Amino acid sequence: MKKANRFDKAFRTEMLYNIKEVIMNMRKTEIILFAIILLCFIIGIYFYPQMPEKIASHWNAQGQVDGYMSKFWGMFLIPLVLVGIALLFLAIPKIDPLKANIEKFRKYYDGFVILFLVFMLSVYFQVILWNLGIKISPNVVLPVGIGILFFYIGILCENAKRNWFIGIRTPWTLSSEKVWEKTHKIGGKLFKIAGAISFIGVFFQNYALFFILVPAILVTVYTITYSYIEYQNEVK
Repeated sequence: MKKANRFDKAFRTEMLYNIKEVIMNMRKTEIILFAIILLCFIIGIYFYPQMPEKIASHWNAQGQVDGYMSKFWGMFLIPLVLVGIALLFLAIPKIDPLKANIEKFRKYYDGFVILFLVFMLSVYFQVILWNLGIKISPNVVLPVGIGILFFYIGILCENAKRNWFIGIRTPWTLSSEKVWEKTHKIGGKLFKIAGAISFIGVFFQNYALFFILVPAILVTVYTITYSYIEYQNEVK
């Protein structure tokens, strides 16, 4: 019995030591992501008994509910998706052939990853509150959240170095350092403007989706065209 107790104590000590080592070796960003995801699951478990059997989970452009999920998936789909998203975001700097370039703007990339998960957490809160009877329209949450994301994407673009996963990746930006830099400078400014326009959707909630999508599409089309023209000018 004493040997079993000593073994059990030694096992627990070893486990605690290993957990401490894992935490110590985690980067600050990884700890924050883990905390956000853990918070999502805790919130889901806490509110689960209070949720209806069918959970409102999708809204149309006018902010009216047009889709439902079962109780389980309505409460745990977003937390589970966040696990996959976080793992993908953490993997990108490790698998990119140009990973050295990502390290040059890593703090901006990490900031975006954290901000994206916070945005998803806000969407999760909106779903929960709606199903608790507190009807906060997604046409309020999304213009604000996406507006902030667009603005930060602008900051990220202005600091991004050439890589295969992050930024405005066209055949022409990936083929020329100069075209990459010029495209991302102009793209960064345009995304900031797109973010500001997205905010306006809060005041025109029936058209909030247009204030988000139209600027995003215009910025995308413009930067792709711009990178092509700049590359053609460079090779002449």
